[in-house]
Amino acid sequence: MLTRFKSVSGRYIKAAYNSRTTPRNPVYRIICEPASYSAFKTHAQGYVTAADDPVAFGQRHVTKGIGRLTEAVMTRGEGSYVHFHDGLRLLDFTCGIGVTNLGHCHPKVSKAAADQCMELVHCQCSISFHDSTIRLIEKLIPVMPDPTLDSFYFWNSGSEATEAAVKMARVITGKQNIICMQGGYHGRTYGAMALTRSKTSYSEGFFPLMPGVFSTPFPFWHQLGVAPNTSEEELVRSTLYQLDLLLKQQTAPCDTAAIIIEPVLGEGGYVSAPSAFLKGLRDVCDEHGILLIIDEVQSGFGRTGKMFNVEYSRVRPDIMVMAKGLANGFPLSCIVSRRELTDKLKPGSMGGTYAGNVVSCAAAAAVVDAFQEENILDNVNARSKELLVALKELQTCPEVGGNIVDVRGQGLMVAVEFASPSYPAQDPVLNRSAPNNLASRVAKRCVEKGMLILTASVYEVIRFIPPLNVTREDLRKGCEVFSEAVEEIIREA
Repeated sequence: MLTRFKSVSGRYIKAAYNSRTTPRNPVYRIICEPASYSAFKTHAQGYVTAADDPVAFGQRHVTKGIGRLTEAVMTRGEGSYVHFHDGLRLLDFTCGIGVTNLGHCHPKVSKAAADQCMELVHCQCSISFHDSTIRLIEKLIPVMPDPTLDSFYFWNSGSEATEAAVKMARVITGKQNIICMQGGYHGRTYGAMALTRSKTSYSEGFFPLMPGVFSTPFPFWHQLGVAPNTSEEELVRSTLYQLDLLLKQQTAPCDTAAIIIEPVLGEGGYVSAPSAFLKGLRDVCDEHGILLIIDEVQSGFGRTGKMFNVEYSRVRPDIMVMAKGLANGFPLSCIVSRRELTDKLKPGSMGGTYAGNVVSCAAAAAVVDAFQEENILDNVNARSKELLVALKELQTCPEVGGNIVDVRGQGLMVAVEFASPSYPAQDPVLNRSAPNNLASRVAKRCVEKGMLILTASVYEVIRFIPPLNVTREDLRKGCEVFSEAVEEIIREA
């Protein structure tokens, strides 16, 4: 097969023909318009341009280490919906993994950012304060889960904030080791990756990781190999006992700087920590001079029905980490502690070129205002009841046939777990007659039917992360799409 190129009226065109039967008048196809040598050369080498096929261009030039739910190009979003380059409009129950909590392009937040762009875009935190930071802190102080949390530092991402919290804990206590939870997720940068125990795929091939990290079980029946109906009291007793053994056998309290925990496991499967467990951790930390780091990156900013999930237990964090919904899509994270601790840090030990960006802080201040002005938490709790009722009805549906083993969550951080034939033999919900890979298959079918939704954890889990201001109608629509997808996949299997 040969290919011929020529320029006609400013267009580069080509024709392919069999070398054994060369036609006198081959049919040419337009490959670029207007004509440009660089575009022509690109096509001649077998490439496509972003204008020709943006998906193929992205697949070729975006690093393979990034996975995607869909092979498409998102171009626009408004509220609970996103639009793609091919005209497709999808209901978004991912919120960019819990980021656009107030929906895409919330008018108040977007306007605050746009206005700030016309005043000041960058003020490096080591140069001076900037007005956006000061205003944001003033708005955050009243919504903190404990009045002792009064010392703030802003960064860009949850992963960076986690690493800043670890740095602070080590300096403040003069100790090194960190205890994390099995199933926990704290980021994919090097230090945070050492604390992430939700999946090996995040750290596979990157060892050795940051030393001085130890893990202990989270009070989740899967991790303990017990039945799903095991009492909360027994789960807490077993996990606190394992923590006690860890402190006696692997990392002595005198070497342990902090315990870090998500009050609701995110990537680990959307599992809420019982209040008794968090109180138990607080007691252990107080007894041994260990700092308690609460990671509210995904569960914070209204996601579970309170501004921060730790409010349910009334446990006081020594350090709290937040990000994602903090600025509704603008890159911003925050580490908050109390001054008596942070005053031990040396000036210059914290910082970053883009830390606490001016525009992101302005957006975050508008987010706090929107929560109060639009009664966001009331909507979260109302829609949460409707979502849980719909999913539990689906669980008992004869067509589903016992393939849903758990519906769990708080607020609008809700998960459905399916049965699986590939769980370990010791797992109490192993079901060899269940269809394979139900979670990923259902998620894919939901996309085909008009809704984005994500899986989570090493188990067969789908997580619901709709906007916190989602309407009753859009929530109902999402539940209908999900129910249809589940029934179709099970019926086909």
